[in-house]
Amino acid sequence: MNIHEYQAKQVLAKYGVAVLDGAIAYTPDEAGRAARDLGGTAWVVKAQIHAGGRGKGHFAGDESGKGGVRVVTSPEQAAEAAKAMLGQVLVTRQTGPAGREVKRVYVEKGCDIARELYLGLVIDRAQSRLTFMASTEGGMEIEEVAARSPDAILKVAIDPATGFQPFHGRRIAFGLGLEGKQVAALVRFMAAMVDAFLGLDCSVVEINPLVITKGAEVVALDAKVSFDDNALFRHKDVEALRDETEEDPGELEAARHGLNYIKLDGNIGCMVNGAGLAMATMDIIKLYGGAPANFLDVGGGATRERVTTAFKLILSDPHVEGILVNIFGGIMRCDVIAEGVVAAAREVSLNVPLVVRLEGTNVDLGKKILSQSGLPIIAADNLADAAEKVVTAVKEAQ
Repeated sequence: MNIHEYQAKQVLAKYGVAVLDGAIAYTPDEAGRAARDLGGTAWVVKAQIHAGGRGKGHFAGDESGKGGVRVVTSPEQAAEAAKAMLGQVLVTRQTGPAGREVKRVYVEKGCDIARELYLGLVIDRAQSRLTFMASTEGGMEIEEVAARSPDAILKVAIDPATGFQPFHGRRIAFGLGLEGKQVAALVRFMAAMVDAFLGLDCSVVEINPLVITKGAEVVALDAKVSFDDNALFRHKDVEALRDETEEDPGELEAARHGLNYIKLDGNIGCMVNGAGLAMATMDIIKLYGGAPANFLDVGGGATRERVTTAFKLILSDPHVEGILVNIFGGIMRCDVIAEGVVAAAREVSLNVPLVVRLEGTNVDLGKKILSQSGLPIIAADNLADAAEKVVTAVKEAQ
């Protein structure tokens, strides 16, 4: 689960991560009032969407070239900046061409910036350890840095037996060229990041840019925090921060029915039971020259109703030009899948090629249900056969 920047800073601050004072605003008047209440002589007005690259982004139909992060020097300018952003669609590299509508802005006090750095904390699956990643390329997306200058990224893994130790922080600090009070400040900052990561069951905590001020303070100028969905039951306060308007409607609908669904950019819908089998199905579609439109795992104990919902969910994507159902029946019986597919296909008036591969428990009954349905269903003998048939059927239908 992702949250907005201002929310990330609020939860991180509770663990001692240094952030600047700021306030959220939903109207231009609120933005101007926030600047006056915060005090100072300079502020930054930031569009709040679940995507990075806001400062380098652009608003749809706006040729001014101004992005979603603007420096202002008066409350009146803060109100004007908010007016230019609120209700507009901000397009960044991470949103894609569709962009995201800005429904709130964050007004934050300015600071004297001496250096901008990058600092992230993630789980390194290969080592099964929390790992810090740091770079002197603050403000840049870490993927860009990794592609251009992989040696510019510092990595420090934390042994779970000892936890975070000051030497971890010093190693990063010295690698970034910090000195004097800056080193101790970074060590404290990193320790607070680890406490927040573990305390909140995070999957990512990213500070970009991490700012070294002229007063040798270490401050999070921006913050991105993602949480492990499987642990949200332990953090009802965090779950309450969810902004469903920033999430894909299809994925939200799938979650309500206990389905694991992720929308992709292809045109062949997939319905599979089992995450590993779903990944293999997407891979083999690519192998045969197609492009999967989604990841969808109906699970091992799906009901006919859930299968029907899953099928309708796939067809709700206007880009889907064909569907591959790949079921290896164990706990999930093939006849239940077949009944759900038939029911959904009739309900939504199926108008794209449908290839079904069934194997496992009650497979003969499942195939019988499909063959007697009267629907134009293409049967497949195995996974490779299914992938080849659905890719061919889609190309022929184009």
